[in-house]
Amino acid sequence: MSHLSKLPAVERLLQTHTAAELIAVYGRPLTLRAIRQTLEAQRAELLMTTEATVPSAEQILAQTAQLLERWTTPTLLPVINATGVILHTNLGRAPLSRAALTAMEAASRGYATLEFDLKSGKRGSRHIHAEEALQLLTGAEAALVVNNNAAALLLILSALARRKRVIVARSQLIEIGGGFRIPEVLQQSGAKLVEIGTTNKVHLSDYEAALTEFPALVLHAHHSNFKIIGFTEEPPLNEIAALTHRFGQICVEDLGSGTLLDTATYGLAHEPTIQEALAAGADLVCFSGDKLLGGPQAGIIVGRADLIAKLKKHPLARALRLDKTRLAALNATLLHYLKDEAEREIPVWRMIAAPLPQLKARVISWQRELVLGEVRASESTIGGGSLPGETLPTYVLALPTPSVNRLQEALRRQAPPIIARAEDEHLLFDPRTVLPEQDSALLVGIQNATKLINR
Repeated sequence: MSHLSKLPAVERLLQTHTAAELIAVYGRPLTLRAIRQTLEAQRAELLMTTEATVPSAEQILAQTAQLLERWTTPTLLPVINATGVILHTNLGRAPLSRAALTAMEAASRGYATLEFDLKSGKRGSRHIHAEEALQLLTGAEAALVVNNNAAALLLILSALARRKRVIVARSQLIEIGGGFRIPEVLQQSGAKLVEIGTTNKVHLSDYEAALTEFPALVLHAHHSNFKIIGFTEEPPLNEIAALTHRFGQICVEDLGSGTLLDTATYGLAHEPTIQEALAAGADLVCFSGDKLLGGPQAGIIVGRADLIAKLKKHPLARALRLDKTRLAALNATLLHYLKDEAEREIPVWRMIAAPLPQLKARVISWQRELVLGEVRASESTIGGGSLPGETLPTYVLALPTPSVNRLQEALRRQAPPIIARAEDEHLLFDPRTVLPEQDSALLVGIQNATKLINR
């Protein structure tokens, strides 16, 4: 206990010049809390052993400063994505266009017409802000935007299939990142799952048999993040939709990623577009906003006006709605498509469409500037649960290193942190996913990281 009495009192620590500097930066309440927590930690340590040395006031305040810095350092930080994975889920998926960022800032700087009708001077609806653009782009009768595509599917099933049966092919009982499983979403919504077919094969007759036995909503889930190859068979969506309508039931298409542009144009496999899903007869189509669309996180539902009206009135719609900043960003993103400038203005499509000679030229300039590594042909991937197995040719800067892990760690400590991919005792830096304005920071970060591990 004599050790504890030697610890400086809180008031004495607050009267020091160091504490005054901390208060100027972090404020008195937080500094006081940090001092008390540091002292508590020291008391606990002293009670564990009689041989512990009592820290000085300067040492306690140094620990307090470290604690304050940890508390106030953001955990959500911008990074340089040099992995070549365009829709990197762990790194935030689609980066936004300049217009989308400007729209977000304008909407959040002050007040906005989120739910206010300027014409009537009365309360309006936030549902209108992206709906017309989605109607024009997809040909849908109506549209609704919620928090993400998982929320979109949950809302559809809760509003239209609660205590009802939902037919899903066994080949489509998918799980995506984070443990999101379609059977569990069905259970949460109150719907009853009816599995048909087998893992690798489902026939139109399987749908017909299930629909003949009882009324049911039909859910068709696109294989957005995996492929089934070999001895497989699935009927096309237009046949499923036609059969569903013959029985007077609803057909829902969950596209997962969702695209408005034909991916085959860019040397990739054809990803079913939103327009194609609607044309095939799906009553509702849901998809993500922050994947191939290239906008903010959102779940977008397009389709029949009467069904969308039911979704808008459901209590979950309010719980899952978007805020003004994401609505502004989404609308700005959709405008790029309407103005036929998506490939030029939306980063995701600019990366997908990047010419190979241009990518090679950037890597050569990196190599010359650093005088490190070699220019190597490689492949970029789409990522984000989109176009599984599909790659795009690219060139990378391949940096040899005796310790890949140490170099990766050193790169993560840069400001901004740099994330690259490892291959054959090399770190690869792919220009496809490095924004042009990040080139200088990338090169400085690589130089600093290599010096750090070569000391």
